[in-house]
Amino acid sequence: MMISKGPQAFPRSEYLRRLAAVKSEMSRRGIDAVVLSNSRSITYLTGYTARSAYVPQALVVSNQKEEPTFILRRMDAPAAIHQSFLARENVVGYPENLVGNGDVDGFDMVIDFLHELGVTNRGLGLELGDLSARAAEKFKVRLPKAILVDCTKTVAWIRTVKSDLEISVMREAAAIADAAIMRATEVIRPGVREADAMAEIAATLARGANGNPGTDFANMFFCSSPRTGTCHIRWSEDVIRHGSQVNLELGGVRHGYVAAIMRTFSVGAPSDRLPDRLRRLHEAELSGLEAALNIVRPGATCSDVANAFYRTIEKHGFRKQSRCGYAIGIDWLESTASLMDGDMTELKPNMTFHLMLGNWIDEDFGYVISETFRVTESGSEALTRAPRELFEVS
Repeated sequence: MMISKGPQAFPRSEYLRRLAAVKSEMSRRGIDAVVLSNSRSITYLTGYTARSAYVPQALVVSNQKEEPTFILRRMDAPAAIHQSFLARENVVGYPENLVGNGDVDGFDMVIDFLHELGVTNRGLGLELGDLSARAAEKFKVRLPKAILVDCTKTVAWIRTVKSDLEISVMREAAAIADAAIMRATEVIRPGVREADAMAEIAATLARGANGNPGTDFANMFFCSSPRTGTCHIRWSEDVIRHGSQVNLELGGVRHGYVAAIMRTFSVGAPSDRLPDRLRRLHEAELSGLEAALNIVRPGATCSDVANAFYRTIEKHGFRKQSRCGYAIGIDWLESTASLMDGDMTELKPNMTFHLMLGNWIDEDFGYVISETFRVTESGSEALTRAPRELFEVS
């Protein structure tokens, strides 16, 4: 028996629209085919989200064919047939003798396919920034007549502007993120193990919201006292203590698309006993968040948004050393535009960003709040909508 085609996150016409944008850029740059190895590029152009990029795999987009060809490990090919919009004949599995072999690997089969395609003496795009030095050298040696063009981030920049269908999926992911934050307000309590609290939060991320289950787990960071001065720590073996603080970052996931959110929790301390510095920082960051969102509109730049935030918190006596956000979409980070001083990327409708206002002041003190937002025709839409509070839990 053969595996069936699964439910598709988007209609075929949506994937063909995306491919048309890539092929237009290929034509502009004199490229006959592009080899895409970045897993987010592959998800964007096919719908495939299975985790198989630990071994070589590539999507070959050619101007000769309507659909691309996906070449990956044979044991993962059924997942590609099931998940992606691609016809069965455009999913090619390579054998196990190309895995764990020091001499040849899956990229050799990709190169063999390029020879069959007849593009080995023409313009050929590679995501060189996503290839190992060894893999990049293999393409150069085995394709000596090809004109190799670096297409690192080419697809990433194309996908910065989402379709309305993508925005709908990101709204679903945002609702899941909100639900997880609200579950956190119920389970972060003195005496509860951090691992048990995170288990409940993760369960919400899997169950989803509004009838839409989560389809994967994104990064989850649980930075508790005295570890609130850093940003990328998981939960520990500790028990949550009275008087401590928790900085929580997580993301809801739908079909590979992520909406991220951050909130700060004060454990067991009523409002009148909150540390003054924490209360003042919360108020400054909240003012800065609102100032940044108020600047967002088509034609404004990433730098404009960032500086609106920086100026506002400086009036409150605080500074933030790091950038205050970045483009977000498939698999969390789009490594393109940053909300930082000097990034002159112009905002366009349906761009999406994580306005990430984590501020790590000292080694043992920091605070987080964030929203995932969309650029609209006239301003911004916050996709995440959990209360913008310094949550007090007891």
